[in-house]
Amino acid sequence: MPKLPPRLILASSSPYRRELLSRLRLPFEAISPDVDETPRPGESPAELALRLSVDKAMAVAANHAGSIVIGSDQVATIDGSPIGKPGDFDRARAQLRALAGHTVEFHSALAVTDGQRVEKTGVITLCRFRPLPDAMIDAYLRAEEPYDTAGSAKAESLGIALMESIRSDDPTAIIGLPLIALTRMLMTFGLDPLTHAASLHATKDTSQ
Repeated sequence: MPKLPPRLILASSSPYRRELLSRLRLPFEAISPDVDETPRPGESPAELALRLSVDKAMAVAANHAGSIVIGSDQVATIDGSPIGKPGDFDRARAQLRALAGHTVEFHSALAVTDGQRVEKTGVITLCRFRPLPDAMIDAYLRAEEPYDTAGSAKAESLGIALMESIRSDDPTAIIGLPLIALTRMLMTFGLDPLTHAASLHATKDTSQ
C-alpha cells in the first residue's frame, strides 16, 4: 500500500493565501496561528516578515506533529518605512496619495517546517504606482474597498490599474504567497504538486 503524504497545513487565516495554495492542487487545511506580530527594536521590514513567517509555521507545527506547515508574512515599505493596512476609506485615500508616482517594496517571506527542520526565504516585489489623481483614487477605493491590504491596492484584481510596473522573480509573491519558492520548498519535504496531480489523474483513469 503506498505511503500517504504528510498532512499539509497553511498557518494563516488569509483567504488570499488559501486561494493561492489551492492552485497547487495539494490537499491542505488552514489554521490561524497565535503569534505576536510586534516588531522588535531595530528589526528591518524584511527581517520582521521572515521571522513572523517562521513563528507562524512553528506555532502551528507545535500542535500538529507529523504535519508540514507553511507560514507566510508580508511587509510593505516605501523608502524603508513600513506601510500598514489602511482600515478605512480616508486612510486608504491618504495612503494612495502618498504612494502615487513612487515605488513600494513588498517583502514577502515564506517558511515551511515539519516541526524540526525549517526552510525559509524572502521575495521582494517592486510596485511602481502611476501618478494618481484624486478622482482615480476615489473610483478605485469605492469599487474595491481594499482596506485590509497594505498599500491600499489589490494588484491581483482592479488595483493593477493603479500600477505602472511590477517587478519580481515570483509573480504570486505580491498577493502574499510566493508559489515558485513554495513549490521548491515543499519538494524538499516530499510534497511535489506535479507528482500528486499525476497520481490523481492515474487513479481517475483506472477507476473509469
